[in-house]
Amino acid sequence: MRKILLPLLLLGVSCGSDVVYRTASYELLRDGVTQAQYTARVLSDTEIVSDFMGAAPGADSVAEQRWRLGTDISAYPRLSGGLPVERAMYNLSLDEVNRAVEPDSTLRTGRNWSGVWTRDVSYSILLAMAHVQPEVAKKSLMRKVDPLGRIVQDTGTGGAWPVSSDRMIWAVAAYEVYKVTGDEAWLDTVWPVIRRSVEDDMRVVYDPVTQLVRGESSFLDWREQEYPRWMQPADIYASENLGTCAVHCRACEVLAEIAARRGEAELAARYARHAGLLREGINARLWIEERGYYGQFLYGRDTLLLSPRSETLGEALCILWDIAPAERAARVVEQVPSLDFGTPCFFPSIPDVPPYHNDAVWPFVQAYWTLAAARTGNEPNVLHGIGAIWRAGLLFLTNQENFVSWSGDRYGTQINSANMLWSLSGNLALTYRLLFGLDFEADGLRFAPFVPEALDAPRRLENFRYREALLDISLSGWGNRIASFRVDGVEQEPFLADTLRGRHAVEIRLASEPLPAGRINLTANRCSPRTPEADFGVDRLLWEPEQGCTYRIYRDGTPVGETSDVVFPLPDDETGSWQVTALSADGVESFASEPVASYRTTRLYEAEEYAPAAAYPYSGYSGRGFVEIARTVNRRIEIPIRIGEPGEYVLAWRYANGNGSVETHNRCALRTMRVDGAHARCVVFPQRGEGAWDEWGLTNRVRIALTPGRHVVTLEFCPWNENMHMEVNQAMVDCLVVSRAD
Repeated sequence: MRKILLPLLLLGVSCGSDVVYRTASYELLRDGVTQAQYTARVLSDTEIVSDFMGAAPGADSVAEQRWRLGTDISAYPRLSGGLPVERAMYNLSLDEVNRAVEPDSTLRTGRNWSGVWTRDVSYSILLAMAHVQPEVAKKSLMRKVDPLGRIVQDTGTGGAWPVSSDRMIWAVAAYEVYKVTGDEAWLDTVWPVIRRSVEDDMRVVYDPVTQLVRGESSFLDWREQEYPRWMQPADIYASENLGTCAVHCRACEVLAEIAARRGEAELAARYARHAGLLREGINARLWIEERGYYGQFLYGRDTLLLSPRSETLGEALCILWDIAPAERAARVVEQVPSLDFGTPCFFPSIPDVPPYHNDAVWPFVQAYWTLAAARTGNEPNVLHGIGAIWRAGLLFLTNQENFVSWSGDRYGTQINSANMLWSLSGNLALTYRLLFGLDFEADGLRFAPFVPEALDAPRRLENFRYREALLDISLSGWGNRIASFRVDGVEQEPFLADTLRGRHAVEIRLASEPLPAGRINLTANRCSPRTPEADFGVDRLLWEPEQGCTYRIYRDGTPVGETSDVVFPLPDDETGSWQVTALSADGVESFASEPVASYRTTRLYEAEEYAPAAAYPYSGYSGRGFVEIARTVNRRIEIPIRIGEPGEYVLAWRYANGNGSVETHNRCALRTMRVDGAHARCVVFPQRGEGAWDEWGLTNRVRIALTPGRHVVTLEFCPWNENMHMEVNQAMVDCLVVSRAD
């Protein structure tokens, strides 16, 4: 048997050994796992014991914990054969599926997380819940449709949508339910919901310049956990994240496919074109050739630069949804960094931020990454992913929400939950989508199994229901090439049409051929340097030193110099948006500093000069007052401006929104801004703090070329500007800020 030696890791095992997979930190056995002084043992398909206590406060002694099957899982497909750990983890996950179904037949997010969350349930449906609990999945999805027939964005930064915009994963999940069930009535139900939501997002979050979408990282929605601290909600809205862009691309493809099935060819072509633009934008704007993977997000203010961190969920989705060309997909899997216990949400981590999204592995993300690795035929990464998910489940005796990336411990993260829906779905996906290779299509079920050599053992999945058919699937051999595929003893291609009825025996024999040598980018855990704080001095840019670092200076998102000093002389023409990053001795780059901008001219247009001043007793505004905008108040404001010289101008609005905290609620105000009647861009007025009406800040910036003379800037409430609250869409507007940037 082959052995693949890698830094910090030995993959594979000598013949006859009980070790399935070994890293420097743990050994996955056929019937358990060992990690330092801790052990978990599979006693049977329905019982596991573990003495893992981790770093729990006060855990002076080790007490054995136990999982026993406690619910009836006979309605689910039965797994036999394979390895004892495989069967036990499968059954534990089904046990937790039962515990995740609420009395109202919706899916609970986790033991500590009640209710249905759009992104959690949608990612879970894509992994497993579409076929494990199809009717519950439908009801859960419909719980996340608002009275206007739009997909609900979970509460998030600055008042939810559109600062957070990953709700479109709902569309992908809804279509997956259709592919599993073939329910045409369901497709008729979700079609207008998806279409209405996509149409709004095309106006509100799509950026025609970059061909990307704006909004917070999908699922990575805890501000300082993944963004530099200087970024305000308006900045996060203006950022363009890999995972969120991938979600929107696939959602548009889904809408095109549904339109085609409905015979609406013109709409199908329109949405397919939009998906193509997003795909082009991702590959043109986010790809980092020298690193061999996609960057985390574009961020900044007047201009955007690319964060060089990898972002695991986004990378995986680009592979699974064919956004990445095949050659790029293979490079991504080989180049994205992994740690001994798994592949973190992003890498490198952020200093001085405790683990949660930062410096942590999330099993559901690991599952998507493992499926992506299988798509490219990378066996080392597939084994690493299986080991990461099964190790955690065996030791914790549950599908935990997350764990610390460098210790493998569930303790030490900011928040955590057992019985986590998308974690248990990821565990089940290892059986259904990886080992047995089930891939649901609109008109049938395709098979593409991937069995690492170390997991070679005959296995069987009985009573698997696919539409009107009941399947008993036998799988033997290893690798990813099918040598034989038989249905009721008759050889055929590895595809079952949706017209199949009744009970059938499916026999799959893999060729047991070695896969091409794959690479896994294992590395030690690392933090980037701290984010510099830069400001203007006299004819220079200044910042505080970071030990052992050099510095890179950016002007309008483009690097213009490097220095080991903590000053950078500015050119005579010092206009532009300036930022500094710190680089460690081995080239790891920090986030960029908060932009400091130098403009040729800046002029304020006081809003109260063009609309009635509000009578609220707030302070901190400029001029003689401010203007309220709401659903029924000042729905349209026109401000004439005069431009002296042609050039690029940056427009932003100074505002206050005290309708909720930065962390929760759904009262982000938004409007459409037009210049001379032409649509310029959506402008967002996110929440800045509960009751914080004296806290004024700037909206997202709009950069536009203007000619000399008079122009009219309009701020208007349009139908697509309805937020998630639908009643409170309010902010106080102080002034319009117009700056010449070039």
